[in-house]
Amino acid sequence: MTTQPDIVIIGSGIGGSTMAAALAPTGARIVILEAGDHLPDRPENRDQRAIFQRGHFRPKEMWYEADGTAFNPGNYYNVGGNSKFYGAVLVRYRKEDFEEMRHREGISPAWPFPYEELEPWYSAAEKLYNVRGTLGEDPTEPHHSAPYPFSPVPDEPAIAKVRAKMKANGLHPYSLPLGVDIDRWLAKAKTPWDAHPNCNDGKMDAESTALAEALKHPNVELRTNCRVTRLATAPHGRTISTVHYKRGDTAESLSPKLVILSAGAVQSAVLLLRSASEAFPKGLANSSDQVGRNFMNHNSSAVIGLSPFYRNTSVYQKSFGFNDYYLSDGNGGPPLGNVQLLGRVSGKILKASMPSVPEWLLEQVASRAIDFYAMSEDLPHPESRIMVDRDRIVMKWTRTNWQAHLDLVTKLKGALKKAGFPIVLARPFDKRTPSHQCGTVRIGSDPTDAPLDIWCRAHDHPNLFVVDASYLPTSAAVNPALTVAAQALRVANHIQSRDFAA
Repeated sequence: MTTQPDIVIIGSGIGGSTMAAALAPTGARIVILEAGDHLPDRPENRDQRAIFQRGHFRPKEMWYEADGTAFNPGNYYNVGGNSKFYGAVLVRYRKEDFEEMRHREGISPAWPFPYEELEPWYSAAEKLYNVRGTLGEDPTEPHHSAPYPFSPVPDEPAIAKVRAKMKANGLHPYSLPLGVDIDRWLAKAKTPWDAHPNCNDGKMDAESTALAEALKHPNVELRTNCRVTRLATAPHGRTISTVHYKRGDTAESLSPKLVILSAGAVQSAVLLLRSASEAFPKGLANSSDQVGRNFMNHNSSAVIGLSPFYRNTSVYQKSFGFNDYYLSDGNGGPPLGNVQLLGRVSGKILKASMPSVPEWLLEQVASRAIDFYAMSEDLPHPESRIMVDRDRIVMKWTRTNWQAHLDLVTKLKGALKKAGFPIVLARPFDKRTPSHQCGTVRIGSDPTDAPLDIWCRAHDHPNLFVVDASYLPTSAAVNPALTVAAQALRVANHIQSRDFAA
Protein backbone atom coordinates (compact mmCIF):
# COMPACT_ATOMS: atom_id res chain seq x y z
CA MET A 1 0.00 0.00 0.00
CA THR A 2 1.54 3.32 -1.08
CA THR A 3 -1.32 5.51 0.17
CA GLN A 4 -2.63 5.88 3.71
CA PRO A 5 -4.98 3.07 4.81
CA ASP A 6 -8.62 3.58 5.66
CA ILE A 7 -8.31 1.42 8.78
CA VAL A 8 -5.43 0.50 11.06
CA ILE A 9 -5.98 -2.49 13.35
CA ILE A 10 -3.51 -2.72 16.24
CA GLY A 11 -3.06 -6.36 17.21
CA SER A 12 -3.85 -9.66 15.48
CA GLY A 13 -5.43 -11.58 18.35
CA ILE A 14 -9.05 -12.71 18.48
CA GLY A 15 -10.44 -9.16 18.46
CA GLY A 16 -8.20 -7.67 15.78
CA SER A 17 -8.24 -10.64 13.42
CA THR A 18 -12.00 -11.07 13.67
CA MET A 19 -12.48 -7.37 12.93
CA ALA A 20 -10.19 -7.71 9.90
CA ALA A 21 -12.10 -10.73 8.60
CA ALA A 22 -15.44 -8.95 8.94
CA LEU A 23 -14.28 -5.64 7.41
CA ALA A 24 -12.16 -7.07 4.59
CA PRO A 25 -15.08 -7.57 2.16
CA THR A 26 -15.89 -3.82 2.32
CA GLY A 27 -12.86 -3.06 0.17
CA ALA A 28 -11.51 -0.62 2.76
CA ARG A 29 -7.71 -0.51 2.82
CA ILE A 30 -6.74 -2.22 6.08
CA VAL A 31 -3.32 -2.44 7.73
CA ILE A 32 -2.88 -4.76 10.71
CA LEU A 33 0.06 -3.87 12.94
CA GLU A 34 1.34 -6.79 15.02
CA ALA A 35 4.08 -6.36 17.62
CA GLY A 36 5.36 -9.90 17.13
CA ASP A 37 5.98 -12.29 14.27
CA HIS A 38 4.62 -15.60 13.01
CA LEU A 39 5.37 -18.53 15.27
CA PRO A 40 7.71 -20.85 13.34
CA ASP A 41 7.05 -24.57 13.09
CA ARG A 42 9.76 -25.84 15.45
CA PRO A 43 10.27 -28.94 17.63
CA GLU A 44 9.73 -26.80 20.75
CA ASN A 45 6.08 -26.35 19.78
CA ARG A 46 5.30 -29.84 21.09
CA ASP A 47 8.18 -30.18 23.54
CA GLN A 48 6.66 -29.99 27.02
CA ARG A 49 10.05 -29.55 28.68
CA ALA A 50 10.72 -26.54 26.45
CA ILE A 51 7.24 -25.05 27.00
CA PHE A 52 6.77 -25.62 30.73
CA GLN A 53 10.21 -26.21 32.26
CA ARG A 54 12.44 -23.91 30.20
CA GLY A 55 9.80 -21.26 29.40
CA HIS A 56 10.90 -21.22 25.76
CA PHE A 57 7.94 -19.12 24.60
CA ARG A 58 7.57 -16.77 27.57
CA PRO A 59 8.05 -13.09 26.75
CA LYS A 60 11.36 -11.44 27.61
CA GLU A 61 9.82 -8.62 29.63
CA MET A 62 8.93 -7.72 33.19
CA TRP A 63 5.86 -6.04 34.61
CA TYR A 64 5.63 -4.61 38.10
CA GLU A 65 3.33 -4.73 41.06
CA ALA A 66 2.35 -1.48 42.77
CA ASP A 67 5.09 -1.98 45.36
CA GLY A 68 7.75 -2.27 42.67
CA THR A 69 8.06 -6.07 42.69
CA ALA A 70 8.87 -7.35 39.19
CA PHE A 71 7.31 -10.43 37.60
CA ASN A 72 7.43 -12.07 34.19
CA PRO A 73 3.90 -12.08 32.66
CA GLY A 74 2.54 -14.95 30.60
CA ASN A 75 1.33 -12.80 27.71
CA TYR A 76 2.56 -13.56 24.20
CA TYR A 77 3.46 -11.32 21.27
CA ASN A 78 3.01 -13.08 17.97
CA VAL A 79 0.63 -13.21 15.04
CA GLY A 80 -2.61 -14.55 16.51
CA GLY A 81 -1.87 -13.17 19.98
CA ASN A 82 -2.55 -15.30 23.05
CA SER A 83 -4.92 -17.49 21.05
CA LYS A 84 -1.88 -19.33 19.65
CA PHE A 85 -1.51 -20.92 23.11
CA TYR A 86 -5.13 -20.97 24.33
CA GLY A 87 -7.20 -24.00 25.24
CA ALA A 88 -9.57 -23.29 22.31
CA VAL A 89 -12.68 -23.36 24.54
CA LEU A 90 -15.10 -21.18 22.58
CA VAL A 91 -18.04 -20.93 24.94
CA ARG A 92 -20.79 -18.33 25.20
CA TYR A 93 -21.41 -16.23 28.27
CA ARG A 94 -24.63 -17.40 29.88
CA LYS A 95 -27.77 -15.28 29.47
CA GLU A 96 -27.60 -14.41 33.17
CA ASP A 97 -24.05 -13.05 32.74
CA PHE A 98 -25.52 -10.08 30.85
CA GLU A 99 -27.79 -9.29 33.80
CA GLU A 100 -26.95 -8.00 37.25
CA MET A 101 -25.77 -10.94 39.35
CA ARG A 102 -25.20 -10.87 43.09
CA HIS A 103 -22.07 -12.63 44.33
CA ARG A 104 -20.85 -13.22 47.84
CA GLU A 105 -18.48 -10.25 47.68
CA GLY A 106 -20.49 -7.85 45.57
CA ILE A 107 -22.41 -7.23 42.39
CA SER A 108 -21.47 -8.22 38.87
CA PRO A 109 -23.15 -5.36 36.98
CA ALA A 110 -25.52 -5.75 34.05
CA TRP A 111 -24.23 -5.23 30.55
CA PRO A 112 -25.58 -2.25 28.60
CA PHE A 113 -27.38 -4.71 26.33
CA PRO A 114 -28.88 -8.20 26.85
CA TYR A 115 -27.69 -11.60 25.66
CA GLU A 116 -30.23 -11.56 22.84
CA GLU A 117 -28.39 -8.63 21.20
CA LEU A 118 -25.18 -10.66 20.89
CA GLU A 119 -26.77 -14.05 20.20
CA PRO A 120 -26.74 -13.97 16.36
CA TRP A 121 -23.13 -12.84 16.44
CA TYR A 122 -22.24 -15.74 18.72
CA SER A 123 -23.60 -18.06 16.05
CA ALA A 124 -21.61 -16.25 13.36
CA ALA A 125 -18.44 -16.48 15.48
CA GLU A 126 -18.96 -20.20 16.05
CA LYS A 127 -19.14 -20.63 12.28
CA LEU A 128 -16.01 -18.53 11.66
CA TYR A 129 -14.01 -20.47 14.26
CA ASN A 130 -15.38 -23.92 13.28
CA VAL A 131 -16.58 -24.65 16.80
CA ARG A 132 -17.29 -28.27 17.69
CA GLY A 133 -19.97 -28.89 20.31
CA THR A 134 -23.48 -30.09 21.04
CA LEU A 135 -26.60 -28.64 22.62
CA GLY A 136 -28.89 -30.10 25.27
CA GLU A 137 -26.31 -31.31 27.82
CA ASP A 138 -25.80 -28.19 29.95
CA PRO A 139 -28.85 -26.76 31.77
CA THR A 140 -27.24 -23.28 31.84
CA GLU A 141 -26.75 -23.18 28.05
CA PRO A 142 -28.49 -20.07 26.63
CA HIS A 143 -30.61 -20.02 23.48
CA HIS A 144 -28.78 -20.81 20.23
CA SER A 145 -30.33 -19.70 16.93
CA ALA A 146 -28.11 -22.21 15.10
CA PRO A 147 -26.52 -25.52 16.05
CA TYR A 148 -22.79 -25.88 16.42
CA PRO A 149 -21.10 -26.23 13.01
CA PHE A 150 -19.42 -29.53 13.93
CA SER A 151 -20.01 -32.39 16.35
CA PRO A 152 -18.02 -32.31 19.62
CA VAL A 153 -14.49 -33.54 20.16
CA PRO A 154 -15.03 -37.04 21.61
CA ASP A 155 -14.10 -38.12 25.11
CA GLU A 156 -11.22 -40.56 25.22
CA PRO A 157 -12.16 -43.83 26.98
CA ALA A 158 -10.55 -42.96 30.33
CA ILE A 159 -12.28 -39.57 30.30
CA ALA A 160 -15.65 -41.01 29.27
CA LYS A 161 -15.59 -43.19 32.41
CA VAL A 162 -15.17 -40.14 34.65
CA ARG A 163 -17.91 -38.24 32.81
CA ALA A 164 -20.27 -41.20 33.29
CA LYS A 165 -19.49 -41.37 37.04
CA MET A 166 -20.11 -37.66 37.49
CA LYS A 167 -23.37 -37.87 35.57
CA ALA A 168 -24.48 -40.85 37.68
CA ASN A 169 -23.70 -38.75 40.76
CA GLY A 170 -26.16 -36.04 39.69
CA LEU A 171 -23.88 -33.58 37.87
CA HIS A 172 -24.45 -32.38 34.30
CA PRO A 173 -21.18 -32.75 32.39
CA TYR A 174 -21.32 -31.28 28.89
CA SER A 175 -19.05 -31.41 25.86
CA LEU A 176 -16.85 -28.33 25.77
CA PRO A 177 -17.34 -26.22 22.63
CA LEU A 178 -13.87 -26.42 21.10
CA GLY A 179 -12.09 -24.88 18.14
CA VAL A 180 -9.94 -27.92 17.40
CA ASP A 181 -9.68 -30.25 14.42
CA ILE A 182 -8.62 -33.15 16.62
CA ASP A 183 -7.48 -35.42 13.79
CA ARG A 184 -5.15 -32.76 12.36
CA TRP A 185 -3.79 -31.92 15.80
CA LEU A 186 -2.97 -35.51 16.73
CA ALA A 187 -1.50 -36.25 13.30
CA LYS A 188 1.32 -33.82 14.12
CA ALA A 189 2.07 -35.24 17.59
CA LYS A 190 0.21 -37.01 20.37
CA THR A 191 -0.01 -34.08 22.82
CA PRO A 192 -2.73 -31.89 24.29
CA TRP A 193 -3.31 -28.49 22.68
CA ASP A 194 -3.93 -26.48 25.85
CA ALA A 195 -0.93 -24.11 26.36
CA HIS A 196 0.82 -25.69 23.35
CA PRO A 197 1.51 -23.30 20.44
CA ASN A 198 -0.33 -23.85 17.18
CA CYS A 199 1.41 -23.64 13.83
CA ASN A 200 -1.52 -24.48 11.55
CA ASP A 201 -1.75 -27.85 13.29
CA GLY A 202 -5.53 -27.94 13.71
CA LYS A 203 -6.26 -25.43 16.47
CA MET A 204 -8.70 -22.70 15.41
CA ASP A 205 -6.87 -19.65 16.66
CA ALA A 206 -7.04 -16.05 15.46
CA GLU A 207 -4.35 -16.54 12.82
CA SER A 208 -5.51 -19.87 11.40
CA THR A 209 -9.15 -18.80 10.99
CA ALA A 210 -10.10 -15.12 11.05
CA LEU A 211 -6.78 -13.66 9.93
CA ALA A 212 -6.41 -16.26 7.19
CA GLU A 213 -9.85 -15.24 5.93
CA ALA A 214 -8.97 -11.53 6.04
CA LEU A 215 -5.70 -11.98 4.14
CA LYS A 216 -7.52 -13.56 1.21
CA HIS A 217 -8.48 -9.98 0.33
CA PRO A 218 -5.89 -7.83 -1.48
CA ASN A 219 -6.97 -4.74 0.45
CA VAL A 220 -5.69 -6.23 3.74
CA GLU A 221 -2.01 -6.07 4.75
CA LEU A 222 -0.35 -7.57 7.83
CA ARG A 223 2.81 -5.88 9.11
CA THR A 224 4.74 -7.88 11.71
CA ASN A 225 7.33 -6.75 14.26
CA CYS A 226 5.57 -3.37 14.42
CA ARG A 227 5.08 -2.19 18.00
CA VAL A 228 2.71 0.77 18.30
CA THR A 229 4.15 3.34 20.70
CA ARG A 230 1.63 6.19 20.65
CA LEU A 231 -1.61 7.48 19.21
CA ALA A 232 -1.87 11.18 18.41
CA THR A 233 -4.96 13.32 17.90
CA ALA A 234 -5.79 15.98 15.37
CA PRO A 235 -5.39 19.59 16.63
CA HIS A 236 -9.04 19.75 17.68
CA GLY A 237 -8.52 16.60 19.77
CA ARG A 238 -11.63 14.73 18.75
CA THR A 239 -10.17 12.25 16.29
CA ILE A 240 -7.10 10.04 16.22
CA SER A 241 -4.92 11.39 13.42
CA THR A 242 -1.71 9.34 13.64
CA VAL A 243 -0.60 5.89 14.71
CA HIS A 244 3.10 5.94 15.67
CA TYR A 245 4.96 2.64 15.70
CA LYS A 246 8.41 1.13 15.50
CA ARG A 247 9.28 -1.47 12.89
CA GLY A 248 12.46 -2.86 14.40
CA ASP A 249 14.45 0.27 15.27
CA THR A 250 12.78 2.43 12.63
CA ALA A 251 10.05 4.88 13.66
CA GLU A 252 7.11 4.95 11.25
CA SER A 253 3.57 6.27 11.28
CA LEU A 254 0.20 5.91 9.57
CA SER A 255 -2.73 8.30 9.31
CA PRO A 256 -5.89 6.23 8.85
CA LYS A 257 -9.51 7.31 8.93
CA LEU A 258 -10.34 4.68 11.54
CA VAL A 259 -8.26 3.11 14.33
CA ILE A 260 -9.19 -0.21 15.89
CA LEU A 261 -7.19 -0.99 19.02
CA SER A 262 -7.00 -4.73 19.74
CA ALA A 263 -3.75 -5.15 21.66
CA GLY A 264 -5.26 -6.98 24.65
CA ALA A 265 -6.69 -5.89 27.97
CA VAL A 266 -3.34 -4.82 29.37
CA GLN A 267 -1.57 -3.42 26.31
CA SER A 268 -4.62 -1.55 24.96
CA ALA A 269 -4.98 0.29 28.26
CA VAL A 270 -1.23 0.92 28.37
CA LEU A 271 -1.21 2.43 24.87
CA LEU A 272 -4.08 4.78 25.68
CA LEU A 273 -2.38 5.88 28.90
CA ARG A 274 0.98 6.35 27.20
CA SER A 275 -0.67 8.51 24.54
CA ALA A 276 -1.25 11.26 27.11
CA SER A 277 -0.62 14.80 25.91
CA GLU A 278 -1.08 18.35 27.11
CA ALA A 279 -4.66 18.23 25.82
CA PHE A 280 -5.27 14.76 27.32
CA PRO A 281 -3.10 14.52 30.47
CA LYS A 282 -4.83 11.32 31.65
CA GLY A 283 -4.42 9.59 28.30
CA LEU A 284 -6.72 9.09 25.34
CA ALA A 285 -10.35 7.97 25.61
CA ASN A 286 -10.07 8.69 29.32
CA SER A 287 -12.25 11.65 30.26
CA SER A 288 -14.04 9.14 32.53
CA ASP A 289 -10.73 8.30 34.28
CA GLN A 290 -11.66 4.63 33.79
CA VAL A 291 -8.96 3.51 31.34
CA GLY A 292 -6.87 0.89 33.08
CA ARG A 293 -9.41 0.46 35.89
CA ASN A 294 -11.70 -2.51 36.53
CA PHE A 295 -8.99 -4.98 35.52
CA MET A 296 -10.25 -8.54 35.93
CA ASN A 297 -8.44 -11.87 35.80
CA HIS A 298 -10.37 -15.04 36.57
CA ASN A 299 -9.87 -16.69 39.92
CA SER A 300 -8.63 -20.08 38.80
CA SER A 301 -7.04 -23.25 40.15
CA ALA A 302 -5.79 -26.56 38.84
CA VAL A 303 -7.50 -29.41 40.71
CA ILE A 304 -6.04 -32.90 40.29
CA GLY A 305 -7.78 -36.11 41.37
CA LEU A 306 -5.59 -39.16 42.09
CA SER A 307 -6.47 -42.81 42.44
CA PRO A 308 -4.23 -45.90 42.46
CA PHE A 309 -7.06 -47.73 40.68
CA TYR A 310 -7.40 -45.25 37.79
CA ARG A 311 -5.31 -45.30 34.64
CA ASN A 312 -5.47 -42.14 32.57
CA THR A 313 -4.55 -43.26 29.06
CA SER A 314 -5.83 -40.07 27.41
CA VAL A 315 -3.73 -37.82 25.20
CA TYR A 316 -5.63 -34.53 25.18
CA GLN A 317 -8.25 -35.02 27.95
CA LYS A 318 -9.89 -31.57 27.57
CA SER A 319 -13.36 -32.53 26.32
CA PHE A 320 -15.99 -31.84 29.02
CA GLY A 321 -16.92 -29.48 31.82
CA PHE A 322 -19.88 -28.78 34.09
CA ASN A 323 -21.77 -25.70 35.30
CA ASP A 324 -23.75 -27.12 38.21
CA TYR A 325 -22.32 -24.39 40.47
CA TYR A 326 -22.33 -21.62 37.89
CA LEU A 327 -25.58 -19.80 38.73
CA SER A 328 -25.62 -20.79 42.40
CA ASP A 329 -23.67 -22.89 44.87
CA GLY A 330 -26.11 -25.74 44.33
CA ASN A 331 -28.09 -24.86 47.47
CA GLY A 332 -29.59 -21.54 46.43
CA GLY A 333 -26.57 -19.50 47.47
CA PRO A 334 -24.41 -17.16 45.38
CA PRO A 335 -22.70 -18.36 42.16
CA LEU A 336 -19.39 -20.20 42.38
CA GLY A 337 -18.20 -20.76 38.81
CA ASN A 338 -17.31 -23.12 35.97
CA VAL A 339 -15.41 -26.40 35.99
CA GLN A 340 -13.71 -27.86 32.90
CA LEU A 341 -11.00 -30.36 32.18
CA LEU A 342 -7.46 -29.12 31.74
CA GLY A 343 -5.32 -30.34 28.92
CA ARG A 344 -3.66 -33.58 29.95
CA VAL A 345 -1.01 -32.90 32.60
CA SER A 346 2.16 -35.00 32.25
CA GLY A 347 5.19 -35.55 34.43
CA LYS A 348 7.09 -33.12 32.21
CA ILE A 349 4.51 -30.42 33.00
CA LEU A 350 4.41 -31.22 36.73
CA LYS A 351 8.21 -31.00 36.86
CA ALA A 352 7.99 -27.24 36.20
CA SER A 353 6.21 -26.79 39.55
CA MET A 354 8.07 -29.52 41.43
CA PRO A 355 11.67 -29.37 40.16
CA SER A 356 13.09 -31.46 43.02
CA VAL A 357 10.86 -34.47 42.28
CA PRO A 358 12.17 -36.98 39.70
CA GLU A 359 10.29 -36.75 36.41
CA TRP A 360 9.78 -40.51 36.22
CA LEU A 361 7.94 -40.42 39.54
CA LEU A 362 5.78 -37.50 38.39
CA GLU A 363 4.90 -39.49 35.25
CA GLN A 364 3.65 -42.29 37.50
CA VAL A 365 1.52 -39.82 39.42
CA ALA A 366 0.16 -38.24 36.22
CA SER A 367 -0.81 -41.64 34.83
CA ARG A 368 -3.21 -42.10 37.76
CA ALA A 369 -4.62 -38.59 37.78
CA ILE A 370 -7.28 -36.51 36.07
CA ASP A 371 -6.87 -32.74 35.85
CA PHE A 372 -9.55 -30.06 36.11
CA TYR A 373 -9.64 -26.28 35.88
CA ALA A 374 -11.88 -24.43 38.36
CA MET A 375 -12.75 -20.87 37.30
CA SER A 376 -14.69 -18.19 39.19
CA GLU A 377 -15.72 -14.66 38.32
CA ASP A 378 -13.51 -11.76 39.32
CA LEU A 379 -15.71 -8.72 39.92
CA PRO A 380 -14.88 -5.29 38.44
CA HIS A 381 -13.19 -3.01 40.97
CA PRO A 382 -12.03 0.55 40.15
CA GLU A 383 -8.82 0.11 42.14
CA SER A 384 -7.89 -3.04 40.27
CA ARG A 385 -5.73 -1.25 37.74
CA ILE A 386 -3.24 -1.27 34.93
CA MET A 387 -0.99 1.79 35.17
CA VAL A 388 2.17 3.11 33.53
CA ASP A 389 5.25 4.47 35.28
CA ARG A 390 7.54 5.81 32.56
CA ASP A 391 8.50 2.66 30.63
CA ARG A 392 7.05 0.30 33.22
CA ILE A 393 3.70 -1.49 33.12
CA VAL A 394 2.25 -1.62 36.65
CA MET A 395 -0.44 -4.14 37.56
CA LYS A 396 -2.40 -3.57 40.75
CA TRP A 397 -4.74 -6.54 40.82
CA THR A 398 -7.33 -6.27 43.58
CA ARG A 399 -8.61 -9.84 43.52
CA THR A 400 -12.31 -10.23 44.40
CA ASN A 401 -14.68 -13.14 45.05
CA TRP A 402 -11.86 -15.40 46.25
CA GLN A 403 -13.88 -17.19 48.92
CA ALA A 404 -16.44 -18.20 46.30
CA HIS A 405 -13.59 -19.68 44.30
CA LEU A 406 -12.33 -21.63 47.30
CA ASP A 407 -15.87 -22.94 47.76
CA LEU A 408 -15.94 -24.02 44.10
CA VAL A 409 -12.67 -25.89 44.58
CA THR A 410 -14.17 -27.59 47.65
CA LYS A 411 -17.24 -28.62 45.62
CA LEU A 412 -15.00 -29.99 42.87
CA LYS A 413 -12.89 -31.92 45.36
CA GLY A 414 -16.05 -33.50 46.75
CA ALA A 415 -17.25 -34.43 43.26
CA LEU A 416 -13.91 -36.05 42.43
CA LYS A 417 -13.82 -38.04 45.66
CA LYS A 418 -17.35 -39.22 45.00
CA ALA A 419 -16.24 -40.25 41.49
CA GLY A 420 -13.51 -42.48 42.91
CA PHE A 421 -10.48 -40.23 43.46
CA PRO A 422 -9.56 -40.40 47.17
CA ILE A 423 -6.70 -37.90 46.88
CA VAL A 424 -7.44 -34.45 45.44
CA LEU A 425 -4.88 -31.66 45.21
CA ALA A 426 -5.44 -28.02 44.22
CA ARG A 427 -3.12 -25.22 43.21
CA PRO A 428 -4.23 -21.66 42.31
CA PHE A 429 -2.85 -19.85 39.29
CA ASP A 430 -1.07 -16.55 39.98
CA LYS A 431 -0.54 -13.39 37.93
CA ARG A 432 2.18 -15.09 35.87
CA THR A 433 -0.66 -17.01 34.20
CA PRO A 434 -2.97 -14.68 32.22
CA SER A 435 -6.30 -16.20 33.21
CA HIS A 436 -8.43 -14.28 30.73
CA GLN A 437 -7.41 -10.69 31.47
CA CYS A 438 -10.21 -8.24 30.69
CA GLY A 439 -12.10 -5.11 31.60
CA THR A 440 -9.65 -2.20 31.42
CA VAL A 441 -11.47 -0.16 28.73
CA ARG A 442 -15.04 -1.19 29.33
CA ILE A 443 -18.21 -0.44 27.41
CA GLY A 444 -21.12 1.48 28.89
CA SER A 445 -23.89 3.91 28.02
CA ASP A 446 -22.64 6.64 30.37
CA PRO A 447 -19.45 8.40 29.14
CA THR A 448 -18.65 9.51 32.69
CA ASP A 449 -18.42 5.88 33.79
CA ALA A 450 -17.05 4.00 30.76
CA PRO A 451 -14.51 4.85 28.04
CA LEU A 452 -16.46 3.07 25.27
CA ASP A 453 -20.04 3.05 24.05
CA ILE A 454 -21.95 -0.17 23.39
CA TRP A 455 -20.25 -0.47 19.96
CA CYS A 456 -16.75 -0.34 21.50
CA ARG A 457 -16.36 3.20 20.12
CA ALA A 458 -14.53 5.68 22.32
CA HIS A 459 -16.90 8.30 23.73
CA ASP A 460 -14.09 10.87 23.41
CA HIS A 461 -12.82 10.02 19.90
CA PRO A 462 -15.38 8.98 17.26
CA ASN A 463 -12.85 7.25 14.97
CA LEU A 464 -11.34 5.05 17.71
CA PHE A 465 -12.70 1.60 18.54
CA VAL A 466 -11.26 -0.76 21.17
CA VAL A 467 -12.16 -4.36 20.35
CA ASP A 468 -10.53 -6.98 22.54
CA ALA A 469 -11.13 -8.37 26.04
CA SER A 470 -10.60 -4.91 27.54
CA TYR A 471 -14.15 -3.93 26.49
CA LEU A 472 -15.76 -6.58 28.72
CA PRO A 473 -17.76 -4.98 31.58
CA THR A 474 -17.73 -8.30 33.49
CA SER A 475 -15.50 -11.36 33.41
CA ALA A 476 -18.28 -13.93 33.95
CA ALA A 477 -16.77 -17.34 34.77
CA VAL A 478 -16.14 -18.81 31.34
CA ASN A 479 -13.45 -18.38 28.70
CA PRO A 480 -13.98 -14.98 26.97
CA ALA A 481 -12.58 -15.64 23.45
CA LEU A 482 -15.91 -16.34 21.74
CA THR A 483 -17.55 -13.32 23.37
CA VAL A 484 -14.71 -11.11 22.10
CA ALA A 485 -15.13 -12.58 18.59
CA ALA A 486 -18.93 -12.17 18.65
CA GLN A 487 -18.70 -8.53 19.71
CA ALA A 488 -16.06 -7.93 17.02
CA LEU A 489 -18.48 -9.17 14.35
CA ARG A 490 -21.25 -7.02 15.83
CA VAL A 491 -19.00 -3.94 15.89
CA ALA A 492 -17.75 -4.55 12.35
CA ASN A 493 -21.34 -4.74 11.11
CA HIS A 494 -22.06 -1.45 12.88
CA ILE A 495 -19.01 0.19 11.28
CA GLN A 496 -20.14 -0.93 7.84
CA SER A 497 -23.67 0.31 8.38
CA ARG A 498 -22.40 3.75 9.48
CA ASP A 499 -19.59 3.88 6.89
CA PHE A 500 -17.07 5.32 9.35
CA ALA A 501 -14.25 4.31 7.00
CA ALA A 502 -15.66 6.11 3.95
